[in-house]
Amino acid sequence: MTIAADHSRTIDQNGYSIVSNVFDDDQVASLLSQIEKGLQRGTDGNIKSSRGETYAARNLAELNPDLLDSWTQPQLTELLSEVLGSEFGLVRILYFDKHPNRTWSLPWHKDMTIAVKDNSLPSTQFTKPTRKSGVDHVEAPDDVLQNMLTLRIHLDDVTDDNGPLEVAIGSHAQCKQATEHDHQVARILVQAGDVLAMRPLISHASGSSSPGTTAHRRILHLEFSGQTELQDGFQWQLFHSPAKL
Repeated sequence: MTIAADHSRTIDQNGYSIVSNVFDDDQVASLLSQIEKGLQRGTDGNIKSSRGETYAARNLAELNPDLLDSWTQPQLTELLSEVLGSEFGLVRILYFDKHPNRTWSLPWHKDMTIAVKDNSLPSTQFTKPTRKSGVDHVEAPDDVLQNMLTLRIHLDDVTDDNGPLEVAIGSHAQCKQATEHDHQVARILVQAGDVLAMRPLISHASGSSSPGTTAHRRILHLEFSGQTELQDGFQWQLFHSPAKL
């Protein structure tokens, strides 16, 4: 069994897997530099900040197109092909920073929203249309979400002190049901350069950083789909496949 197949089996069972040592220190620094270039081109609609500190950003693919391919490492492309098939594509890029001077937390939830070109089309499958940072979004049906995989590239070491992600192991199998109370919880403690691969439908949450910490918790959040076409005439707002480069 290949390493990618081993991770795929773990994802099927638990809803997530950690791929260690994907990016070295220089590559992490390069990613941070590319993110910073995107943030400098952003507006208040793309960049979320408080008290002068950026804590999140959307539409990074538009702000810096170099980020579209900056993540491509053999371990990740092999894993995505194994899980989603060879026609997978990148459909959204987000950025999060749990800044020590502007910490935050998130309650238990599942990622059910996708970015689309037009959310006004009639549909019984795509629901709850919203507009975020100038981009249309909808809540996707289970079959779309089950054919997606998120890669969270960690740009800092994550410890108990800087608000690690928590996941409810196996909760992706219950689709949209809120099932975190019925599952064992794992804390995602990793090193800079490690990547968390997770299904959008796994229940997850994170707490605030500990008082007095000086550590960031910066993450490049990449969402992928193995489904090029969506139902009811809907289209991905972005679908970028490295196989087409």
